[in-house]
Amino acid sequence: MTDTYDTNLPENPVELEEKQTAEVPEPALAETPAEENNVAEPQPEETAPKLTKEEILAKLKEIADNVEGTAKTEIDGLKQAFYRLHNSEQEAARKQFVENGGSVEDFVPTPDPAEEDFKKIMSVIKEKRSELAAEQEKQKEMNLQVKLSIIEELKDLVESPDDPNKNYAEFKKLQQQWNEITLVPPAKVNELWKNYQLYVEKFYDLLKLNNEFREYDFKKNLEIKQRLCEAAEKLADEPDVVSAFHQWQKLNEEFRDTGPVAKEQRDEIWARFRAASTVVHKRHQQHFEALKERERNNLDQKTVICEIVEAIDCNELTTPSLWEEKAQEVIALQAKWKTIGYAPQKMNVQIYERFHKACDDFFHKRSEFFKSLKENMNANLEKKRALCEKAEALKDSTDWKATADELTKLQKEWKTIGPVNKRHSNEVWKRFITACDYFFEQRNKAQSSQRSQELENLEKKKAIIEQLNAIDEKADTEQASQQVRDLMKDWNSIGHVPIKEKDKIYKRYHAIVDKLFSRFNISASNRKLSNFKSSISAMPEGSNSQLFRERDKLVRTYENMKSELQTYENNLGFLNASSKKGNSLLNELNRKVEKLKADIELVKEKIKVLDESINSEKLA
Repeated sequence: MTDTYDTNLPENPVELEEKQTAEVPEPALAETPAEENNVAEPQPEETAPKLTKEEILAKLKEIADNVEGTAKTEIDGLKQAFYRLHNSEQEAARKQFVENGGSVEDFVPTPDPAEEDFKKIMSVIKEKRSELAAEQEKQKEMNLQVKLSIIEELKDLVESPDDPNKNYAEFKKLQQQWNEITLVPPAKVNELWKNYQLYVEKFYDLLKLNNEFREYDFKKNLEIKQRLCEAAEKLADEPDVVSAFHQWQKLNEEFRDTGPVAKEQRDEIWARFRAASTVVHKRHQQHFEALKERERNNLDQKTVICEIVEAIDCNELTTPSLWEEKAQEVIALQAKWKTIGYAPQKMNVQIYERFHKACDDFFHKRSEFFKSLKENMNANLEKKRALCEKAEALKDSTDWKATADELTKLQKEWKTIGPVNKRHSNEVWKRFITACDYFFEQRNKAQSSQRSQELENLEKKKAIIEQLNAIDEKADTEQASQQVRDLMKDWNSIGHVPIKEKDKIYKRYHAIVDKLFSRFNISASNRKLSNFKSSISAMPEGSNSQLFRERDKLVRTYENMKSELQTYENNLGFLNASSKKGNSLLNELNRKVEKLKADIELVKEKIKVLDESINSEKLA
């Protein structure tokens, strides 16, 4: 009977090996780290032990001299360990820069000479690994041809008419040659192994060896396969699932190359090895399925972070505090990003570039805002310094009313100007308020004596009101009218009273004067003139500009009236007094001329009152 294997079963170790290799391809070495600057990916599960950057470079130099003897996982681990240290140093430098008063967006990482050495060594390693891989592919093809020739020689031995016992030595030699050849193209492994096993079994079936020799050969093969089964079964307890799978691959290759066992034990030993293999493959598959699930979850988390940063409306960030608050949120999201593992390989670079772009856009706009703010602050500083100069030019003025109004305008204008840099804010404000305070202190000192004079004026005006109230209703009209006019003249000659009492005392005065005018039928012109004087007297202090405007207006009115009077007088010379119509029109013109003359006299008196008031203001 031949020692055959059911290689078509799905649990066949070779098929499982090919399936897993296809599903989990070995990643290629990268030239640069996955992420740099503000956002860095977390380290993979398998990392190198904690070393310094110098120790890592030393180990990589050793590896560069012996690339073929180093696993890719070791190289990747050293690479990730180097960039973890590199990124930590850059992050510490960035934090120190910010603590010293710099801004995040202005930070420029210092070139790292160790990183340049690292990239050069990695470039050498990558080149040598590429050369080694090409050489291995070439060697696999050569090995394939050698194994095909061995199978042909085994076929010749099987089909040879000679006694198989005579060919046994040649058969063992071919077996040894087969076992010495290891690497072949993965796609040819199963087919080669099936054909090789077919002719080996046929050769054994043809052998006319004695039972003792055959049993010894089967026994030794059984012992080897039992040992391989035990080793495969122990892999179920191996904590490192990936390492367990790599160990199983070696056991599977050795199991496959070991000769047959007794027919009655073939199915049992194969079933045992296959059961152990199934456990290893199941754990390996579950491990990568869980890894893929974590990567999909990581992608979801990173997508949400990208959406948060992209959704920031920079138009709403109108103050430095709002920008700073939002910047801290973005930095917190960057820190959160660092704690999240890799996304699926096809999306990892894409999602990182998306996040990096969103962060760059935010910090670029933030930089533009503060640049514009700085320019505005400099412009505001110049405006405030100009106001300081104006205030300092006015601080020694004794024109209390006009200067106080002007300084008040400057203070209101100051409030409309935006902020300045903190380094100059207190300085420029102190300069401005010092000039303002100095003026108002001097004005208060000057007005302290003025207040006593105003109180005295108030008492004088009260006395005049009392005298007006005391005029007897039965007094002579002409005498009473003259007394009222004299008292009104005295009233107008009295200076200012306290502002709080001004309206009240004026109303009392105006009421009694109106009453007296009505009682003694004082002429309308006198009443108008008296009312005009009262209104001028009621004007607030420091109304020179208003008095001048009123005077200019009256002068223009006066000139217009004179011109109109001249026209009327010219027209009177053309009228024929003999006609009835002419006589009527003449009378009408005469009335108008008389009224116009009275109005002109009234305007002249008003101008005189204004001149007296203006001179009085100047003296005050």
